[in-house]
Amino acid sequence: MEAWRLFRSLNRDQRNTFIACFLGWSLDAFDYFLLTFVIPPLAHDFQRSIAEITYAITLTLAMRPVGAFLFGLFGDRFGRRIPLMIDVIFYSAMELLTAFSASYTWLLIFRALYGIGLGGEWGLGASLAMEALPVNARGLFSGILQQGYAFGYLLAAIVYWIVFPFLGWRGLFIVGALPAVLVLYIRAKVPESPSWRREKKNAPAFWRNLGTIGREHWLLFLYVIVLMTAFNAMSHGTQDLYQTFLGQQRRFGVSAKAAIGIIYSFGAICGGTVIGHFSQKYGRRRAIVGCALVGLLLIPLWVFSPGVLLLVLGGFLMQFMVQGAWGVVPVHLNELSPVGVRGTFPGFAYQLGNLLAANTALIEARLAMHFGSAAHPNYAMGMALFAAAVFVALAVIAVLGPEKRGRSF
Repeated sequence: MEAWRLFRSLNRDQRNTFIACFLGWSLDAFDYFLLTFVIPPLAHDFQRSIAEITYAITLTLAMRPVGAFLFGLFGDRFGRRIPLMIDVIFYSAMELLTAFSASYTWLLIFRALYGIGLGGEWGLGASLAMEALPVNARGLFSGILQQGYAFGYLLAAIVYWIVFPFLGWRGLFIVGALPAVLVLYIRAKVPESPSWRREKKNAPAFWRNLGTIGREHWLLFLYVIVLMTAFNAMSHGTQDLYQTFLGQQRRFGVSAKAAIGIIYSFGAICGGTVIGHFSQKYGRRRAIVGCALVGLLLIPLWVFSPGVLLLVLGGFLMQFMVQGAWGVVPVHLNELSPVGVRGTFPGFAYQLGNLLAANTALIEARLAMHFGSAAHPNYAMGMALFAAAVFVALAVIAVLGPEKRGRSF
């Protein structure tokens, strides 16, 4: 009831802005996750190992800081709206080109370029949404906004279920170009950020102010990078190889894998929304630490459950906690951000964390082979050990950091 009341309290521009930012992040994640469902077929078609195909994921994550920095600077200098539209068109085009990859090398090139677009969307969308919303609604809508990522995973699971058996992996990536249509909605319905319009008078001094902010807040910037490294290792460590684990180690088929993916995506959406809302009352850091510690306890249920029902329950609860913690991120980073660089600071720090965590899938694949064999990797053990270390690290980092809950923009 409180969530519905807050949504109804938004005016038309605030609702349109939030919907556009949510869809932008959802469709960006949708494009990203399509690859994670088809790693074995790609390995077969390009005659590469699964570990080699995961290098495409690594490249995508590694290029995200480039997009966050470039599009973030454009967003701080020229406004959030136009750069956001350009970014959506760019990442949709790269997704389409992925469908026509003629070789493993071209696959890597297109996924690296796609990573630039993937990295640019979050910072622009999060700053535009958070700057448009009233203070008392930030926690709830931060959680919902971030769960555009889980909603994108849900869409990817559904499209994989429907499209892959008939059109293969190339058909999936052709469908992945559809997010470009979102630009029409942004162009027609979404106004520029009111906060950016108020700060526009400082535009001539933008580059000088950027240097001053960098000198005064470098320690905060480093802290946020470390925090986001742990966050990204947590999310990618519990998601990117999970479908491979279900198919290769637990021997589930396409329909079962897709169904399980849909179920734990709902868990993620619920977790982000609920925990994001609670963070408005109980604090951002407490919400993050609580989710990390409960996630640590859920690891045995998540990957070692002997039965299907317990495994599904473990997946649901794990993503509830993982994305519950992530639900706090948009508002937490925007509240920590210095004035004048809210388009650049959160997104760039977030994506640098992604860069440092870019080898997550590769590390887990190597661990799986270490605890199993090249022919029969033990994905459960590899993911369990990696996730345990990351949950502990995230809890410690969050406890040591600052918080500016309710800060005025």
